[in-house]
Amino acid sequence: MAFPHLQQPSFLLASLKADSINKPFAQRCQDLVKVIEDFPAKELHTIFPWLVESIFGSLDGILIGWNLRCLQGRMNPVEYNIAMEFLDPGGPMMKLVYKLQAEDYKFDFPVSYLPGPVKASIQERVLPDSPLYHNKVQFPPTGGLGLNLALNPFEYYIFFFALSLITQKPLPVSLHVRTSDCAYFILVDRYLSWFLPTEGSVPPPLSSSPGGTSPSPAPRTPAMPFASYGLHHTSLLKRHISHQTSVNADPASHEIWRSETLLQVFVEMWLHHYSLEMYQKMQSPHAKESFTPTEEHVLVVRLLLKHLHAFANSLKPEQASPSTHSHATSPLEEFKRAAVPRFVQQKLYLFLQHCFGHWPLDASFRAVLEMWLSYLQPWRYAPEKQAQSSDSQPRCVSEKWAPFVQENLLMYTKLFVGFLNRALRTDLVSPKNALMVFRVAKVFAQPNLAEMIQKGEQLFLEPELVIPHRQHRLFTAPTVTGSFLSPWPPAVTDASFKVKSHVYGLEGQDCKYTPMFGPEVRTLVLRLAQLITQAKQTAKSISDQCVENPAGHSFLSWLGFSPTDPNGLYPANDLDEMGQDSVRKTDEYLEKALEYLRQIFRLSEAQLAQLTFALGTTQDENGKKQLPDCIVGDDGLILTPLGRYQFAGQMVALCSRDDFLGSFCRYHLTEPVLANRHLLSPVGRRQVANHARGPRLSLRFLGSYRTLLSLLLVFFVASLFCIGPLPCSLLLVLGYLLYAMAMTLLTERGKLHQL
Repeated sequence: MAFPHLQQPSFLLASLKADSINKPFAQRCQDLVKVIEDFPAKELHTIFPWLVESIFGSLDGILIGWNLRCLQGRMNPVEYNIAMEFLDPGGPMMKLVYKLQAEDYKFDFPVSYLPGPVKASIQERVLPDSPLYHNKVQFPPTGGLGLNLALNPFEYYIFFFALSLITQKPLPVSLHVRTSDCAYFILVDRYLSWFLPTEGSVPPPLSSSPGGTSPSPAPRTPAMPFASYGLHHTSLLKRHISHQTSVNADPASHEIWRSETLLQVFVEMWLHHYSLEMYQKMQSPHAKESFTPTEEHVLVVRLLLKHLHAFANSLKPEQASPSTHSHATSPLEEFKRAAVPRFVQQKLYLFLQHCFGHWPLDASFRAVLEMWLSYLQPWRYAPEKQAQSSDSQPRCVSEKWAPFVQENLLMYTKLFVGFLNRALRTDLVSPKNALMVFRVAKVFAQPNLAEMIQKGEQLFLEPELVIPHRQHRLFTAPTVTGSFLSPWPPAVTDASFKVKSHVYGLEGQDCKYTPMFGPEVRTLVLRLAQLITQAKQTAKSISDQCVENPAGHSFLSWLGFSPTDPNGLYPANDLDEMGQDSVRKTDEYLEKALEYLRQIFRLSEAQLAQLTFALGTTQDENGKKQLPDCIVGDDGLILTPLGRYQFAGQMVALCSRDDFLGSFCRYHLTEPVLANRHLLSPVGRRQVANHARGPRLSLRFLGSYRTLLSLLLVFFVASLFCIGPLPCSLLLVLGYLLYAMAMTLLTERGKLHQL
């Protein structure tokens, strides 16, 4: 103990590690608060990396830390309140961060744990496009294990906080944790409200000294000047890392550097998992899926988007006008203008494209859908928004939002087409799937929105000859060396140029744009309208069948096997969850969705009536059955998604009967549940039973070599007993019928025992 000032830091760390094992959670947090208050930064910096990891878990996901993603106030109120108070943006942990920040300490963060495109770029010694990484890449010494980023304490803390959503194992399905009630989700909301305020300015950091507050410590290696942030293509910034230069930031921007850092880290860690090049490769159906987001991840991103809209829309009208830009404008106001288009748009677009193309066709897609719809409606988070009842007519979307719609055109149009393609492959009889179609149709049917989108498409499709003074420029925004605040020369073609810049910036210069209001998409909409009509008829047939077959009069009830719930027999979707009420909701959602689609795409009543008539008529004038909906392929007729569903109503009706015939049909026309099979999805492994399929007739077994050899062997043995092929076939059919009847009774009895 001759040199306590040399021994104490390691002793402090060892003592805290021992306490983390031996002391209860509340006592450990009280000790940490006292340590943060009493010890100087020189000694605290040695415990900081361990403390951050012990809270948020390790980057490899092995250590879960405080498990904030499962910590809920109603389940563990004491631990929840202590953790939230300790990690609050004005709490002890953030005081520690600012204490270390003032002393210019740096902490190594391994590049190997960064999102794929960022990691690949740095490993190739190409500077990523985000200013977040500038002047931070540290090359390893000879024999080093890998590249690191040198982060200041605030960056290090926020990196770990954001990545804990990704690196920790997905929540088990059996846990039934509601994400919005968990400590992590609520902390994200608090940090966003603190550092991206919709009213006032960012609060200064609280000092741990008795004297009160201290000015915000600025990073000693400043980030890129705020005025140089721009919407740019990745290739514009492919500068060699060895040429990193220190940039002298405007001192005024220091007051919001924490806000900039927070947003950049959240966007990079949560959204930057796909590059434009990777997205283009993923268009191939044989491409290997890379990063797979979880439902919880998507819900947190939606929270970020909603807050960003509120943050950006909190500008006063005189501040929001581009004509009022001046040097007197505060950095926070400039940041509000740039937050969504400069930081979020491109990465969110690629993130959504991946989700739309790779998310399983189940009800969990609702999380992705609502995240997308939240981004498309910034007016919902504007200060002037008015509360509306669910029965009121939607308000007209103001023309003030036309620039946002036009500069986010692909978010509306291409993703709408992506949703159409998903909807055409789902069972719309399911209330959850019907609700998703209704939600999208309702949003796009808001008065004036379709006209804005169509105007944006017209601006994009304008011939480039109308902008001769811009033809020499690429359709991309200024590079990192320029300023996005530099005013463009006022001209009528500015809107067209911005739309073209948006599309080419997100899709590349050689993109092929499919207009949302063009003939190709209109054909898809008509096919969806057909499926909606078919689903309405199917739901009605199920409802009618349940009503027409009273319990107690079937052969099964005569045997004592009548089910107690006639509405729980249809296994094709989740109709059995709510019975007749579910059928009513499905019909209501689909009816309104059909009306909204008619409004959006100006479909005539005659067209919809023709669809209904075509689907309702199963026989032609000669009394012969019509073919299901098909297209002509290289190998002949190919069923369309609609064709796979046509004529399914009869099978559904048969399977819905509560007598022996219904049981017999369910045994043959319903996909068997294999208990040992699992399905991989973004929310973890799920049982195949959770993805029940509708009634289907499968003859694949007839193409099995094993089946054919077995039949040949039976015919051979029968011939030895002088039984010909025809009598043998009749005996086989009779034997199978007896077997199927016995299995039907046993299956129904097994179901009753499970009830």
